[in-house]
Amino acid sequence: MRIENDPKLDFRDVLIRPKRSTLGSRAHVDVNRTFRFAHTGKDWTGFPLIAANMDVVGTMSMARALLKHGAMVALHKHYDADDLIAFFKEKESANAFYSLGTTETDHEKLKHVHSKAPISKICLDVANGYTEKFVDTVKATREAFPHAAIMAGNVVTGDMTEALLLAGADIVKVGIGPGSVCTTRKMTGVGYPQLSAIIECSDAAHGLKGLVCGDGGCTVPGDLAKAYGGGADFVMLGGMLAGHDECEGKIRYEERDGKKAPVAMTFYGMSSDTAMKRYSGGVAKYRASEGKTVEVPYRGPVEGTMQELMGGVRSAMTYIGAVRLKEMPKRTTFIMVGSQLNTIFGT
Repeated sequence: MRIENDPKLDFRDVLIRPKRSTLGSRAHVDVNRTFRFAHTGKDWTGFPLIAANMDVVGTMSMARALLKHGAMVALHKHYDADDLIAFFKEKESANAFYSLGTTETDHEKLKHVHSKAPISKICLDVANGYTEKFVDTVKATREAFPHAAIMAGNVVTGDMTEALLLAGADIVKVGIGPGSVCTTRKMTGVGYPQLSAIIECSDAAHGLKGLVCGDGGCTVPGDLAKAYGGGADFVMLGGMLAGHDECEGKIRYEERDGKKAPVAMTFYGMSSDTAMKRYSGGVAKYRASEGKTVEVPYRGPVEGTMQELMGGVRSAMTYIGAVRLKEMPKRTTFIMVGSQLNTIFGT
């Protein structure tokens, strides 16, 4: 047993310090980035936000809606093969990841879909990216799909970030337990404060020309700015994109002025009782649920939320003088606030 004494930070533990700037307007900043995927040599340009591969949020409708903003979607794993084939034949699938796990069935389905509609982006998604089986899966997927951009995770430390990149991943998904409907930290005691995880994993990744995606923990637009400032190349959102028309959650209606009006939508973690009952017949005897089911307010089209998210990032950039999004890590200075100061100084 060992104890690490240096502080580890979540988004709520810091603020970004403002700096003098020559920027006169939010309209003068560029929130798009261009990345080159290390293993494919292909470039991608857009707003580096990804809707999470949760069955409520990671939908084909969400992919079509976010494409106009240059953002991406990791589709959930539970679409039928025929639906996936039809979707990946559309031009609207350009910014969509095909998501899967590590089972043989998952990979046979991927091969089948790819044989009918070529897939350029793959998301290998497991809760625990620290197993040798997962590293081997990344290697095998890279060998089978040499021209696809591969995102793999989740991990929270530099050593496993490097391992997944060397195994064939282009993007490493970072985050264990920070999601709004994830209870992994409570159930297992395992996790890592998300901002520190992003800082450490991005430092490891960038030395190998790899990329990281901060997955989870964002609750307000300012958290995206903190993630980008901490070195995240991409940010993945679940709860912040839930409750919209493009989602597939169950809607609750209430009577208003004699008409039924939508007021809330179901949102749940993919390791929750709800998800496991829906897709696996229930929680297996050897495991426990590590997610919860909640209702989020109905929010209408995702267009308004995207304007808020992108507007918040633009505003943060003007506060620190970052003309381009890629400048944020170099121009960001974090100041610790609240509980972290009390911990460090013993007050």
